[in-house]
Amino acid sequence: MSFSTHVREAADPIWEASFKHPFVTGIADGSLPLENFRYYVLQDAYYLFHFARVQSLGASKSPDIETTANMASHAKGTYEAELSLHENFSKRLGITDEERANFKPAPTAYAYTSHMYRAAQFGHLGDIIAAILPCYWLYYEIGERLKGFTPEEPIYQEWIAAYGGEWFHELVAEQINRLDQIAENVTEQDRERMKEHFIISSQYELEFWEMAYTLQKWPFEIQPRATTGKGATS
Repeated sequence: MSFSTHVREAADPIWEASFKHPFVTGIADGSLPLENFRYYVLQDAYYLFHFARVQSLGASKSPDIETTANMASHAKGTYEAELSLHENFSKRLGITDEERANFKPAPTAYAYTSHMYRAAQFGHLGDIIAAILPCYWLYYEIGERLKGFTPEEPIYQEWIAAYGGEWFHELVAEQINRLDQIAENVTEQDRERMKEHFIISSQYELEFWEMAYTLQKWPFEIQPRATTGKGATS
């Protein structure tokens, strides 16, 4: 059994919960309120910004120039494909520049990206791939599962189409193969740590749907005090 098959099977109950989550099924049948998807777009744009940075860290930790170039290409692709899709959604959902400028990530979005940075900071390329792969792979499987659905909301149709295409499958397959190649040449301790990264990221993917479905907020939202003069606050 390949390492990728092993970790995918270990994460299967978590992924099944993602497939059945009301945020995902609400996109499929069109019942998800646009308010929730709008919230998701804001949070996911934040996530993808940091996802691309972690991909770039993977490029810097790659053992050869070819892998460095490929990982850098993935980071560029995140911007060109994913973030451009979000730009399109943002305009259609009325997300303003001011909203984006004042945006603060929800607890789950902040924690998930922090987890990826931790894997990148203290691990090698295998740790990075293990931490970012569930995002690629899970979205591809969701795209495949939802291919036959035609929700009335055009934005949901476009979201489904974005992750069910062959171009996205190629990206997923490339990273799966890279993970397996790395796993063959590291220690058992490394593989266990990589598996843990994969499982944690799978958990966060599930929590991301829940975050958007519940419009998650911090327990206390502290606003900075407005200044009334030099050195004074009110």
